[in-house]
Amino acid sequence: MTPSASAPAVRQTVLSTLRSPRLLKTEVLAGLVVALALIPEAIAFSVIAGVDPRTGLFASFTMAVTIAFVGGRPAMISAATGAVALVIAPVVAAYGVEYLVPTVILAGVLQILLALAGVAKLMRFIPRSVMVGFVNALAILVFSSQLPELIGVPWLVYPVVAVGLGIVFGLPRLTTAVPAPLAAIVVLTVAAVAAGWQIPTVGDKGALPDSLPALLFPDVPLTLETLQIIAPYAVAVAFVGLLESLLTAKLVDDITDTRSSKPREAAGQGIANIVTGFFGGMGGCAVVGQTMMNVKASGARTRISTFLAGVFLLILVVVLGDIVALIPMAALVAVMIFVAWAAFDWHSIRPSTLRRMPKSETAVMLITVAATVFTDNLAIGVGAGTLAAMVLFARRVAHFVTVERTVPDDGGTVTYTVRGELFFASSNDLYTQFEYALDPQEVLIDLSASHVWDASTVAALDAITEKYRSRGKTVRVTGLNESSTAIRSRLSGQLGD
Repeated sequence: MTPSASAPAVRQTVLSTLRSPRLLKTEVLAGLVVALALIPEAIAFSVIAGVDPRTGLFASFTMAVTIAFVGGRPAMISAATGAVALVIAPVVAAYGVEYLVPTVILAGVLQILLALAGVAKLMRFIPRSVMVGFVNALAILVFSSQLPELIGVPWLVYPVVAVGLGIVFGLPRLTTAVPAPLAAIVVLTVAAVAAGWQIPTVGDKGALPDSLPALLFPDVPLTLETLQIIAPYAVAVAFVGLLESLLTAKLVDDITDTRSSKPREAAGQGIANIVTGFFGGMGGCAVVGQTMMNVKASGARTRISTFLAGVFLLILVVVLGDIVALIPMAALVAVMIFVAWAAFDWHSIRPSTLRRMPKSETAVMLITVAATVFTDNLAIGVGAGTLAAMVLFARRVAHFVTVERTVPDDGGTVTYTVRGELFFASSNDLYTQFEYALDPQEVLIDLSASHVWDASTVAALDAITEKYRSRGKTVRVTGLNESSTAIRSRLSGQLGD
């Protein structure tokens, strides 16, 4: 999934959508489809976190509605997520559900502080190959998360899923008046109820709430001891949530050819988690699968779809809970398999693409996918991929450094011309590039075609100079630019023996 080469699209605004019945219908139906897909996942994430299903459902409602107003990426869906559930589960298991609320609120505060500190700028250090791996790993996780719904179930589930796939893949070729995912859910639900099929439904996942969420205050001692308990988990929630949200925002930017405000999105996630905490929710972040369903499968582009996803979710579970409970899980499985197929970057694994791409880029993508799928954590996968990209980049750049030795006819002064970027990876071998025993008394090291980046290079230059001095020879280092001169003047002779 790569950025479009065409001119940036004109941004569709909330006002222009409200003035267009066609665009408004797309946003409304997209919000409804997303709300239906959020319900079973929110219940499942509640189980992972060890809390009541209402905690996950209310979190999805408050996150979606709040981020619709304060977020920086229109049409992106935020709700309860598996990544946050995995991080928050240990504090619930060890200290009780009472500590959930203050942990989520503190995580939101930390996210706002990180946004003010400019954490969104770190997105520039995530390479394209990591983004491709992130997208592909997401698609694999979305698909694999549906497998439990296909194992050990009545045989009738399989033809229902097949029909659902036929609808979501085939209907867009006939008409786009109704989102294919919504059509699949409605058709299969009506058929299942009318025929009396005995297959798993949304109601089998857990009890749906029958009342609105209530505002509450943390029921824990407001002491330093409480802060010491919740702080590590809050930090983890803050970082995991921001990483997943900012990556998803960048992904939507590429799909829609529009820009988003990453600092606003980071702060918005914090505000949404604070609101969610005060309503007893389990916290959350951007939901990549439902965002792809909203933006790519349903064609939504504004905050209206995000807001309505939250509103429809609350209405569906509180007012229409008995009807929603009848939706076959097979229908939602078909929709999510379609989302996984649409999200995967198939171009990235074509033989022609793999032949053209540098091996290091392909390796970074595979490392990102493997780490994500193995740990079931997108944040860990992106971290591993970015680290691998940095190491491979440093390795490549290190090989670009050359040292050329020039000795004049009179043999009076030898000149070493160093070309390339000098940092820890390249300067470690610099020491071995000189003929200490053979060189004459005067040695000139010309760095006019180089740049000194770190203390490792200064230490290497000190070691070279000292090696010549121990043999009674004189060394002059010339050609340093202003910043290289500054770092060498500051550190030379101060780095130990």
